[in-house]
Amino acid sequence: MENYVGKRLDGRYEIIEIIGVGGMAVVYKAFDNIDKRIVAVKILKDEYLGNEEFRRRFRNESKAIAVLSHPNIVKVFDVSYGDRLQYIVMEYVEGITLKEYIQQQGRVDIRESIYFVTQILRALQHAHDKGIVHRDIKPQNIMLISDGTIKVTDFGIARFSRSETKTMTETAIGSVHYISPEQAKGSVVDAKTDIYSVGVVMYELLTGKLPFQSDNAVSVALMQLQNDPVRPRELNPDIPIGLEQIIMRAMQKNPNDRYQSASEMLVDIDAYKKNPNIKFDYSYFVDKSPTKYLPNQKQLSEELAKNRAAQPAVSQRPVVRPYAPQRPVNRPTRPGNRPIRPVRQTMSKKERAAKRRTIAVLSGILAAVAIIAGIVIATILKGQGYQKVPDLVGKTWEQVKDTADFALNKEFDYNSNSLPGTIVRQEPKAGTRHQKGTKITVWIASDGDQATVPDVDGLEYGVAHEKLKSEGFEVKVETVPSADVEKNRVVKTDPANGEKVKKGSKIIVYVSNGETDEKVKVPDIMGDSAEEAQEALEKVGLKMDEDYRASEAERGTVVGYDHQGESVTVGTTIKVYISEGPERTTEPTTEEPTTEEPTTEPTTEPTTEPTTEPTTEPTTEPTTEPTTEKPTERPTEKPTTPTTEPTTRGDDPVLDG
Repeated sequence: MENYVGKRLDGRYEIIEIIGVGGMAVVYKAFDNIDKRIVAVKILKDEYLGNEEFRRRFRNESKAIAVLSHPNIVKVFDVSYGDRLQYIVMEYVEGITLKEYIQQQGRVDIRESIYFVTQILRALQHAHDKGIVHRDIKPQNIMLISDGTIKVTDFGIARFSRSETKTMTETAIGSVHYISPEQAKGSVVDAKTDIYSVGVVMYELLTGKLPFQSDNAVSVALMQLQNDPVRPRELNPDIPIGLEQIIMRAMQKNPNDRYQSASEMLVDIDAYKKNPNIKFDYSYFVDKSPTKYLPNQKQLSEELAKNRAAQPAVSQRPVVRPYAPQRPVNRPTRPGNRPIRPVRQTMSKKERAAKRRTIAVLSGILAAVAIIAGIVIATILKGQGYQKVPDLVGKTWEQVKDTADFALNKEFDYNSNSLPGTIVRQEPKAGTRHQKGTKITVWIASDGDQATVPDVDGLEYGVAHEKLKSEGFEVKVETVPSADVEKNRVVKTDPANGEKVKKGSKIIVYVSNGETDEKVKVPDIMGDSAEEAQEALEKVGLKMDEDYRASEAERGTVVGYDHQGESVTVGTTIKVYISEGPERTTEPTTEEPTTEEPTTEPTTEPTTEPTTEPTTEPTTEPTTEPTTEKPTERPTEKPTTPTTEPTTRGDDPVLDG
């Protein structure tokens, strides 16, 4: 078994530590670098990569949980089915298993046990409604968070209820203490199989012991088939009889005698919570002869009989047998043996007509009021941004992905007989009204031949293209502006990474062109210092180009800038004009009339004038005057007299030469 601690999977999940080891997989704690969160990564052991049965079970787990969304079921974020590595990325649950909690407590308090079992049943009811049977409910597969929340995990041997059955020899051997009799025999399994396992878990919670124990798994399986468990009240006398009845009904050997659904069991638990002294009158406790399915049946029936005897009798309707002759009814008579007929209160035709008219008018008024109320309510809802949810069933994702006014969330239905690629159901339903922006989840029929879009976000396009091609996808590239992603790197893909799509699908890769179309408003920096202005511009993603000019304003402050009050593209360079103090450049310009002449004198009279003077004057004046505008260089440019110019500019490297 390879240890992945310290490694990064697909460039995204950094493995931190091992948090659990199971029969076919190892669970690691990891950090998701994309979504910046802690996750749990379940990796199939290397020795099972070549075993098709284990690979199938591993895929089943991800498919099963992918269609489930319930607060008491662990969430799945991502899956990978590579040839050398298969893993599932799940919600990280900080807590302990229910098995560990039972071992710590020895025997769990009744109120806590009821609270835990209620959550387990709600999770299972959700799974059963989706057509999924867990088949491996046990405390080891149930996580307990510090706030008391239950999370059902490990759907590794889960099956869709319409799938074929598997025998006990193919289930996890560690589950044999919790499997149902039909699982042990290899018979058909359905939702009632999970109910049996919940009964065993409830038994263990309240008694601290398992109903059947032996040295080997085969013996335990046979006991599940043939033996009756010790009554919970014999192990824990504090258990009320009503609660014991609930446990024993859930653990009936015959599936038809069990609760038929998780919700049915929840109804009895709710009744117990309202009245802890309740005793359930289950039909097979009194109508059937004692069987091996219920331990100590005679005692329990006697207790129920005593309880009914202590209660006041309740009259029941007599049962009329079919074809039984009915006793004639004797009516009071009057002389002549003619029966007295009751006097009927009759109305005249006029009164009956008036009554019908009144009823018709009232019906019309009520109908009108209902119509007006409907129009008013629809108008109010529409005014508040409510829109009617469109009917998306039967359409494809491409047809509906740009649906106006609503956000769409895509899920896959692996158990549908509809045409693959078409939407088989939606939530909320079509025709209902919801606010704009409400998320509509659609389930798309899948033929099972699915692949997961790899994570190529941020990769250089060439690398991303090769990665997608190597996994069998068609690639189409589109360039988009992006302020955050470097040029020629992937901004995103459509479908996004982690989504399940049909193998060979076309993936649109959006690549950054190094630009951005994001607009920001130029901040007001008038009167700020140069440093303050630069900080304000950089804060909104803009650049600054300084330009100094003479001004009566305080030296070093902003006296003007381009695009004042406008919105510009992020990254734009804003020219900022900074005061260098009052104008001081006019005096040297007017007092140096001879500075223009040396430009012609070296060419016209090269022999009469020394070359040093003409060369120095023209070279320094044109070069220094236009470019040296910064305040730090200004003081050195102002001469005292024309004749001392070379001395005052002795720091100029041109003149030093």
